[in-house]
Amino acid sequence: MTDLTDDYEDDRFGSAGLRLTVDLTAMTDNWKDLARRSGKARTAAVVKADAYGTGIEDAGEALYLAGARDFFVATVDEGVTLRLYAPDARIFVLCGIWPGTERRFFENDLVPVISSEEQLAFWMAVLADYGDYPCALHVDTGFNRLGIDMDEAVALADDVSRPASFAPVLVMSHLACGDDHSSPMNRQQLESFRRVSAAYEGIDSSLSASAGIFLGSDYHFDLTRPGISIYGGEAVSGLANPMRPVVTAEARVIQVRTVKAGQSVSYGRAMQLTRDSRLAVVSAGYADGYMRSQSSGGVPLRQILPQGGHGFIAGRRVPVAGRITMDLTIFDITDLPDNAITAGDYVELFGSNVAVDEVARSAGTIGYEILTSMGLRHERRYIAEEE
Repeated sequence: MTDLTDDYEDDRFGSAGLRLTVDLTAMTDNWKDLARRSGKARTAAVVKADAYGTGIEDAGEALYLAGARDFFVATVDEGVTLRLYAPDARIFVLCGIWPGTERRFFENDLVPVISSEEQLAFWMAVLADYGDYPCALHVDTGFNRLGIDMDEAVALADDVSRPASFAPVLVMSHLACGDDHSSPMNRQQLESFRRVSAAYEGIDSSLSASAGIFLGSDYHFDLTRPGISIYGGEAVSGLANPMRPVVTAEARVIQVRTVKAGQSVSYGRAMQLTRDSRLAVVSAGYADGYMRSQSSGGVPLRQILPQGGHGFIAGRRVPVAGRITMDLTIFDITDLPDNAITAGDYVELFGSNVAVDEVARSAGTIGYEILTSMGLRHERRYIAEEE
């Protein structure tokens, strides 16, 4: 495994209170695995939200070098950044085009995803001024988030009066319940999208993000759009996650404390110690995306899910003690050998030993939110296996 950081960055990483290690080989292996599962369909890479918190520059370049030639971002700014690292890829901008952004689309060869009647009207006006330019058409098949109404989209396909310059290169939709393979809505949306796809015969179609890939070939169409699975997160509820972990988050132990039985820990006296205990105070809190809701007590979620979060250090899992605060979290290390941990050591917040989706469940959320919430105080390191 090669560390891709330089000596200065290595020094910063080694001394950082918070650090993220991103395994680019695991990331690209996950993308290749998803490409195999996509069968005959091409496989894009979704790199919005700073590549799910991993860094759009390094992740985008790695995925491009691995063979990805279709990318999806949320905003034009993300597309402009990605273009530097994916020079001849198609880059689709999911939030579409708005007045004042046209030049940036054209100068950076970005493809707007048209998702509303308002955007469609504006896009037609843009084409009248600028001439032919590719777009994607997002059709709502039941999600009721973004998308042109399905009947209107089908009518548009057959409208002989539409400008010849309006020529989508992709028609797409999005599954509302792809993570639940038992949901009848998946089949309902599939049948709806087949109708749309047929109306735009000869134009590429895309329905499936990560979860949809696992639904099988009926859902793959011409292009799949994995996101969370590339970064090691769970895409389907109730199934073992086949993806390799990509991101490891660690926080430095600032202090090890010995506390007598009967005393309390953190705000609100939310944890009362029933034994003499040793506690490790680490430099991560909810300001860093380590969510307060996974505290061991004193938060509403513990009334529903009794177990709070865990870290990993010295070969053992250790529970969160008391409430997580803005910059600090306390872990109970009483069950570790007396000298196993000293100030300066690092606790794994999530990674190979504590899955990001386990952390998410203890916080009452999903892995997507954990990955994209890691703040700017994390020093990042990128590693890859030598070829």
